[in-house]
Amino acid sequence: MLRQSTSKLLGLGFLGESRSPAVQVLPRFYHERVVDHYNNPRNVGSFDKTDPTVGTGLVGAPACGDVMKLQIKVDDKTGKIVDACFKTFGCGSAIASASVATEWVNGRQMEEVLTIKNTEIAKHLSLPPVKLHCSMLAEDAIKAAVKDYEAKRASVGASAEVAPVEKAADA
Repeated sequence: MLRQSTSKLLGLGFLGESRSPAVQVLPRFYHERVVDHYNNPRNVGSFDKTDPTVGTGLVGAPACGDVMKLQIKVDDKTGKIVDACFKTFGCGSAIASASVATEWVNGRQMEEVLTIKNTEIAKHLSLPPVKLHCSMLAEDAIKAAVKDYEAKRASVGASAEVAPVEKAADA
């Protein structure tokens, strides 16, 4: 009964009725990579944001309500990203884009990850034009995480330089 009511409300007619070609609704399918990353997302979780080796990127798209948090853990000596994780509130394409982004940044240098473009993520996932904002969020999250890490590193470096000056002043 509910199915018939919903079908009638959507203008699809009752099940079993023939529909005119103008009223037929074609199903929209996601690429198998999107479905895979949605059903089995990689690197879900979060790190301690106060850790100086962790950079956090929090971005959102007000138009659709997607919010993405991507975090990277960096080896201070080598500048290599040793781990990455994400949490996303949004559609399947947003979740898949964040999952792919964490896979792609793992094991790369900081400079390298800044070259990852949303077009590459969108192409890899075969995102339709209406979902391109999801890959843009992933690119923005990567950049925001790197920026946050660099800001933390700069503040730690600045406080380390202030400490010897304070000790000299106390002496």
